[in-house]
Amino acid sequence: MPYDHIIDVTEASFEFDVLAYSENTPVLIDFWAEWCQPCKTLGPILERLALEAGGAFRLARVNVDQNPNLALRYGVRSIPTVKAISQRNVVSEFSGVMPENRVREFIAHITPPSPLELSIEKAESLLVLQQYALAEIEFRSVIESDPDHPAALLGLAKSLLAQGAAQEAGLILEGFPASRQLGEAQALLPLTAAMTDLKENTLKVETDQDIAFQNCLRLVSKGNLPAALDGLLDILRQDKRYRGGQARLIYLAILEIMGDQDAQARQYRAELASVLF
Repeated sequence: MPYDHIIDVTEASFEFDVLAYSENTPVLIDFWAEWCQPCKTLGPILERLALEAGGAFRLARVNVDQNPNLALRYGVRSIPTVKAISQRNVVSEFSGVMPENRVREFIAHITPPSPLELSIEKAESLLVLQQYALAEIEFRSVIESDPDHPAALLGLAKSLLAQGAAQEAGLILEGFPASRQLGEAQALLPLTAAMTDLKENTLKVETDQDIAFQNCLRLVSKGNLPAALDGLLDILRQDKRYRGGQARLIYLAILEIMGDQDAQARQYRAELASVLF
C-alpha cells in the first residue's frame, strides 16, 4: 500500500519496520492469512482507522503463512490477532473480530491524543462547567482545522443553544454528518425549533402553561438549564403530553446539552422518569 503507516512486513523487515519504528510511534501488528474469513472483516476496519489516524500509529500486516516464525515468536494461536507494540514491547492485544467502536477504543488507549482531541476535551469540559462562550471559542477553533468534525459540531451547537443562538445551531444540526454523534444531534432539534419559534414570536400563548413554557425556553437561551428543567417538570406534572410531547423532547434535549458527566443531569433524568412513569 502507498502509505508509510500501513505496510506489509516480513521476518526480514520486522526489526526495522516494527520494533525500531515503535520506539517513536505505536505499531499495530495484524496477524492474518488469506484463508481467514474473519481477517477479511477486521482488516479493512484496521486500514480505515489507520488512514483516519494519519500516522498516529503504524499498521503492520503479517501474513502468518509466509512468516510463521513471527507468529510463533508472539504466541499467536488464532487469527486474526492484533498486538500493539510500543517501545519494542507488546502493550495490548486482542484476538478475533471486534466492532469498529471497540477497535477505536483499543487504538485510543495506545496512541497519544492529537491536538484536536485535546481541544475537544477542553471544550467539552467547559460545557460541563457551563462556560458556554468559552466552549464555543474552543469548538470553533477545532472546526477551523476540521470543518466536518462531528464532536466539535455537536459541541458548538450545544454551546450556541445555551446562549440563545438557535438559528445557527439549527443550521449545524440540520446538515449534521453521518456519525455516532448523529443521534445526539437529532435529539437537539426539538429544542432548536422551539427556541426559533419563540424568537420569531410564533409560539401560541393561550394558557398559563404556555407562558411557563416560553419562560423555560428563555431560561435555556440564558444558559440557566437547571431552572429550565425545573419549569418543564412543573408543566409535565400537570400534563405529561403537553404540546403533543414537545415539552418532554425539549427536556431531553436540555439534558443532552448538560451531558452525562453532569451530576445534576443524572438527577433530572431520574425526576423525569418519576413524573412520566
